[in-house]
Amino acid sequence: MKIFSAAQLHEADKVTAEKHNITSLDLMERAGGQIFAWLHQRMQGAQVPIHIFCGIGNNGGDGLVLGRLLIENGYNVTIYVANFTDKRSKCFLVNYDKVKNITKKWPILMTSEADFPEIHKDDIIIDAIFGIGLNRAPEGWVKKLIQYLNKNKAFTLSIDMPSGMYANQALEDADAVITSNHTLAFQTPKFSFFLPETARFVPFFEVLDIGLDPEYIYTTEPYAQVISKPEAQQLYKPRDRFSYKGTHGHTLVVAGSYGKMGAAVLSTKASLKIGSGIVTTFIPKVGYTILQTSVPEAMVLTDDNENVLSSINYNFNPQCIAVGPGIGTSEQTVNAIKELFKRSKSPIVIDADGLNCIAEDKSLLKLIPKQSILTPHKGELERLIGTWKNDYDKIKKVKAFAKKYEVVVVIKETFTIVVFEDKLYINTSGNQALATAGSGDVLTGIIAGLVSQGYDSLLASVLGVYLHGSAGVLASKQMGYEGVIASDIIDFIPDSYIELFKQEQAPQQEKTETK
Repeated sequence: MKIFSAAQLHEADKVTAEKHNITSLDLMERAGGQIFAWLHQRMQGAQVPIHIFCGIGNNGGDGLVLGRLLIENGYNVTIYVANFTDKRSKCFLVNYDKVKNITKKWPILMTSEADFPEIHKDDIIIDAIFGIGLNRAPEGWVKKLIQYLNKNKAFTLSIDMPSGMYANQALEDADAVITSNHTLAFQTPKFSFFLPETARFVPFFEVLDIGLDPEYIYTTEPYAQVISKPEAQQLYKPRDRFSYKGTHGHTLVVAGSYGKMGAAVLSTKASLKIGSGIVTTFIPKVGYTILQTSVPEAMVLTDDNENVLSSINYNFNPQCIAVGPGIGTSEQTVNAIKELFKRSKSPIVIDADGLNCIAEDKSLLKLIPKQSILTPHKGELERLIGTWKNDYDKIKKVKAFAKKYEVVVVIKETFTIVVFEDKLYINTSGNQALATAGSGDVLTGIIAGLVSQGYDSLLASVLGVYLHGSAGVLASKQMGYEGVIASDIIDFIPDSYIELFKQEQAPQQEKTETK
């Protein structure tokens, strides 16, 4: 699914109106009608008090359309207009008049805190104050209105996006944003829905198709892309029936040190489970018995050094190298990594201490093979690119870093984002179960294994992150969030492949209607 910027969505509205010979009012009616249909399907005429809070722009106009349709269908609705300026959109004014024409209960104009209504916890709040046209943080009594609504325990539904949030711009005032229970986004989700600083305002959202021009949606380069099951399905490469282990690639895993051989085990197993034909693991001598016992399917090479990596030697050409899990950052190891980077002609997946070695010696950055993949968590990322002012500044710096060094960067977050040049891919699989020691080591092995099988670095990163998250979800369904450990994620990698093409069962009601 594509994500568009606010500017692109305004352009899509304009293109749709011109190509399909409809007006902005028609589009607003369509949007309000979609929200009404969503609510009506769930409420079925229930007489729960509904409070609709409208701004004076087009988002407020959507709220007025919704209010009118609800009133026409017998719902218990009160409409409030936050009258904070005399600048109103034309579409808002037209729909304001339509509401007045169908009810004696005119929309209530609010001009101060004194106009805030009493709201019961069992009521419903509809937030239609600000949309993608917002250009500055709410202030004064409007900010206090948002805070008042947030304090109420009533269910809050936001239209298109929570008021006070920007579609693709850094948050200015966290105290002036509606915290919604649910958001109904028009045509596409907004990028801010997925970032750490703003995602908390959008715990749940759905996308409503309001019929924007399909050609524009299909052909326009998006601001970002959301990767869910349908997108992941398109990335998968079926295996040739007549293939053999050699055609599925040879992965070299460089990992481990004294006390951290578990990281090497996890990355090695994950690379095998994701489908590497052959995996060789290069480790310090101390880990030889551990690896041979824990992963009999892997081949093992050892350093001359007993406890840490000091010289990484191998006599084959791997399709991909995974380096970093558990290797430490000793001077010997940093020098060994430097020589590995100089020698390698294959993409390298760099994680954990591999990234920390780079932080110790920034000259390593210039030696990283092109199309390599870096998988930092927040702390590791900060050591690579420096601090950032906000999430958007972070994304800007990561884009610049990825371009400069011609690499893929996987920003590990709740919604992991894969960055390549100016492209952003947002992963939607995964849950709290992945927050466990060794989970990143597993991801390293997964991505390296996919590269070895012939996926390019970008696709391997995007698909690998999705399958990793899916495996975590499947594991947590049996073990709960707290019970999942990294080894369990590996065990569910095969299930994540199966789940990728598993047909979703329709709800019983839909089956009955189909019959």
